[in-house]
Amino acid sequence: MANPAKIADMSGLYPAAIRQSVIKLDPRQLWHSPVMFVTAIVAVMTTLLCLRDLVSGTAGAGVALHIAFWLWLCVLFANFAEALAEGRGRARADTLRATKSETRVRVLVDADAAPATATEVASTALRADQFVYLAAGDIIPTDGEAVRGIASVNESAITGESAPVIREAGGDRSSVTGGTTIASDWIVMKVTAEPGKSFLDRMIALVEGAERQKTPNEIALNILLVGLTLIFLFVVVTLPAFASYSGTAIPVVVLGALFVTLIPTTIGGLLSAIGIAGMDRLVKANVIAKSGRAVEAAGDVDTLLLDKTGTITFGNRMADALIPAPGVEARRLAEAAALASLADETPEGKSIVEKAREMLGSVPAMPQGATPVAFTAQTRLSGLDLTDGRSFRKGAIDAVIRLTGQTPPGALAAQVDAIARSGGTPLLVAEGTQILGVVHLKDIVKPGVRERFAELRAMGIRTVMITGDNPLTAAAIAAEAGVDDFLAEATPEMKLDLIRREQAGGRLVAMCGDGSNDAPALAQADVGVAMNAGTPAAKEAANLIDLDSDPTKLIEVVMVGKQLLISRGALTTFSIANDVAKYFAVLPAIFVAAYPGLAVLNIMGLASPTSAILSAVIFNALVLIALVPLALRGVAYRPASAAQLLRRNLLVYGLGGLIVPFVGIKAIDLCLVALNLA
Repeated sequence: MANPAKIADMSGLYPAAIRQSVIKLDPRQLWHSPVMFVTAIVAVMTTLLCLRDLVSGTAGAGVALHIAFWLWLCVLFANFAEALAEGRGRARADTLRATKSETRVRVLVDADAAPATATEVASTALRADQFVYLAAGDIIPTDGEAVRGIASVNESAITGESAPVIREAGGDRSSVTGGTTIASDWIVMKVTAEPGKSFLDRMIALVEGAERQKTPNEIALNILLVGLTLIFLFVVVTLPAFASYSGTAIPVVVLGALFVTLIPTTIGGLLSAIGIAGMDRLVKANVIAKSGRAVEAAGDVDTLLLDKTGTITFGNRMADALIPAPGVEARRLAEAAALASLADETPEGKSIVEKAREMLGSVPAMPQGATPVAFTAQTRLSGLDLTDGRSFRKGAIDAVIRLTGQTPPGALAAQVDAIARSGGTPLLVAEGTQILGVVHLKDIVKPGVRERFAELRAMGIRTVMITGDNPLTAAAIAAEAGVDDFLAEATPEMKLDLIRREQAGGRLVAMCGDGSNDAPALAQADVGVAMNAGTPAAKEAANLIDLDSDPTKLIEVVMVGKQLLISRGALTTFSIANDVAKYFAVLPAIFVAAYPGLAVLNIMGLASPTSAILSAVIFNALVLIALVPLALRGVAYRPASAAQLLRRNLLVYGLGGLIVPFVGIKAIDLCLVALNLA
């Protein structure tokens, strides 16, 4: 199935958005954007005055008609930007909704019941705490937790990734999601969600842009825009008194045009679209936000806490090196380690085979007639016995010493001690009674993590690794991963205390985790990111869920959050700055007849008062249209300090907001004169 994140470019979104832009003219919807609501009121008033002038044949009806047209266009394009942003979310919701289907499922009386005793029921009839048997090819009907068995699960319908993932009973990878498919083997799942309340149902609701709550930052900016609108309303309402005192009159249509051009219509029209598009960009990255508040908070994060196992590291100890004993060739050790691990299906055993393949180019095939020796808690050894009498073993240090009757040579013993001190696990490899060398098993840091943490550092974000390991092991992994600090031997209470201390210091904290023991910390953090592969408790506690279970994805979350805040700030700066040019265009045009000296303020050399007013109104609408793609895409963010970002914002959007209107209004004035429209 196609990745939902790729639905955004569907051309069918545009006709739907055009229809929605008209529907959104409903005052009950426009009211949510006060600036555009006021603009619509002025548009209605101008339209009515235009119709009156047309009927009575009054002069100036043509100018009123032009002004009314551009005011309506301004409102419609603001609605279009919001509708397009919402439409992307609805398209993804429709794709996710398509993954839901009613199927027949096999319900067991308890987790240990045999599959043959299962009763078939409709998936819509499932209730929490029921047990369902699922085999290869079955669609997982709702959210649940594997309580028996192990299976590979195809989650492409949710994440877009084609590679199946392993889900098994116990541990932090027991969670399964409704709408995904069992690719192989089987599990018994305990249902954790009531009908209509599964993770997939919540995802569908969350990506619906129309259901998005306004964030505190957005509410504060709306209050600022309302305040500016009221100030300019007072200014415009008092102008007729000054005009009357000057012996001139200002038409109501002109006053309306002046009012709309002065209020911050650009940011007012695009504010909602910027917020919706921000959450939409997270969905593209396969991250589901439970609230816009979490996205904004991500943009201001100061401290990032990451659980080590399964987040920074793969979670399974893997072979990092094969170190031969003195006098033993590395090739012989690699062949022996591979033979001792061929029948070992554990992640550690498979990693040893892969390490040997790196060293040899290829590994021996399973010899015919060979007898595998399985690992047991008693022997703590595993290996292979060949038909020619040779035997290969690998295992714990004391177990191999006991088996061979030998101790590791001095140089090899030093290597064993060094591995243990670094937090790794040493396994000795023997052929018969000869110790050939040691395998260094370690918790492998995920590729690219160090570079990602360097990016976070450049953003001013401090990274802290959380682990239950001893301080020595934690220090070694922290140094390799490139985190700024670590908390070793951490308990859930210690994680909570650390987050609360950071927050008490005025810092915003993000936490990334996947286990049930991470749930309290995820709930306490300002931004809690849970891995989709994690436990239901972790996903419930978090306010962001990463469908790809990639801890480095938090970088993208932070980038989107910062981009959202910067986009709002940039467009607000531009919107307010471009009012300056409108003053120079409209105010001299209104009063030049009464005060000819004001002509000196006509620095753009506009042709006439009518042309000046029309040019300002048209520019006001066109600039909003031109900025729709930027609002949906967001202002590009590059790691920098707050001071650098502010300087760049003022230089590009503040100075640009001053210069662009002068150029734009003058260009429109020239076009109007050329077309004899003013």
